[in-house]
Amino acid sequence: MASVPTVNSGAGELLRSQLFQVLLSRRPPQVPLSVIPGKPVTDPLYQQTPKPVFSEAMASCPNADVPNFKLLLQEENFYLTTEEGDQGQLPVLILSMKEVNKTKRPAIVFLHSTSKCKEWLRPLLEAYASRGYIAIAIDSRYHGERASSLTTYQDALVSSWKKGDTMPFIYDTVWDMIKLADYLTKREDIDPSRIGVTGESLGGMHAWFAASADTRYTVAVPIIGVQGFRWAIENDKWQARVNSIKAVFEEARADLGMDEIDKYVVEKVWDRIAPGLASDFDSPYTVPIISPRPLLILNGEEDPRCPLAGLKVVMSKASQTYEDAQCPKNFQAHNFKVDTTFDTTFS
Repeated sequence: MASVPTVNSGAGELLRSQLFQVLLSRRPPQVPLSVIPGKPVTDPLYQQTPKPVFSEAMASCPNADVPNFKLLLQEENFYLTTEEGDQGQLPVLILSMKEVNKTKRPAIVFLHSTSKCKEWLRPLLEAYASRGYIAIAIDSRYHGERASSLTTYQDALVSSWKKGDTMPFIYDTVWDMIKLADYLTKREDIDPSRIGVTGESLGGMHAWFAASADTRYTVAVPIIGVQGFRWAIENDKWQARVNSIKAVFEEARADLGMDEIDKYVVEKVWDRIAPGLASDFDSPYTVPIISPRPLLILNGEEDPRCPLAGLKVVMSKASQTYEDAQCPKNFQAHNFKVDTTFDTTFS
C-alpha cells in the first residue's frame, strides 16, 4: 500500500499519476474533445420509484435578489465527448447570468447522488448562478441521459464485475471530470483558477476523487461521500454501502460460490470494479493529496454508509498534511446529526 502522501514529498503527484493510469486502463479509444449541442431535458429519468418530484434541500438555498432574474438567466445544454462510445457522451447543463461585461467568473460543478441526474440539481444551479457563478451539472455514468431504464446503473455495475472492462462505480465519472476540466479551463467566461466541485453521496465521492485526481478543481466540498473503504471491510461496517448497490454484490456472491455476502465478497467486488478503492486510493491516501487546496468535508453523524469511526485516520492525516503545507484553515470537516439524507442542514 502506498505511503500517506504529503504535499512536500512528491508522493501526491505520484499517487495522482498512479490513479490516472488506473483510470486510463479501461478506456475505449480516445477521441478529440468536442462539444455537441443538446436540448433541455423535459422529462428526466430517475432510477428510483416513486419518481422524486421535489427536494426541500435542493430548494433551500434561495436565489439572490436579482431583478428580472429569469430573463437574465441563460442555460446551456450540450454533450462533451470524453471518449468513444455511448457513455463517452457527457451530458452537461450550465446556468449563468447574462453579463454585459465579459469578465471571467468562478465556476462550481455540482454532482448528483445515486439514481438522480443533473436536472435534480437545478435549484442549486440557479441559486449559485444568481450570485455570479457559472453553475455546472453533469449526468454521471449510467445516469440521466446516459441511462435508458430504471436499472441501467445497477446493470452496469454487474457487467463490470462480469467483464472487468469498465469502472462505473466512481472511476469512469472521474475520467469525465478530468475531461470536463479540460473544457472548463478553456472557456472565456470562467476563471480557471477558481473552479470548485461539490456533490452529495455518490456525487460526494465523485467530488472527492475528482479533486484528488485533478488539481484544476481548486476547492472541494464532498457531502456525505468521504468514507474509509478498507476500514469498513476490516471492521465489518460495509453493509450499508453494499446495500445501496446490492445487485453487483449478489451476483459476485453467486459467482464466488458463497452462501452470503461477506467481507471476502465485498473486497473482491471493489478490487474488480474499482481497483485500489479499498487500498492505494482509499481516503487516507487520496484525501490528503487535495492539500493545499481548500477542502470542506461534510458528513452525517448517523450515516452508516460513511461511518465516522472510519474517518478518524483520514481526518488526522489530512489535518497534518494541511499543517505541513502551512494552510491549516484550508481544511475543515463538519458532522451533522443526520443519516444518509441530504437535507436542509447541509444547505
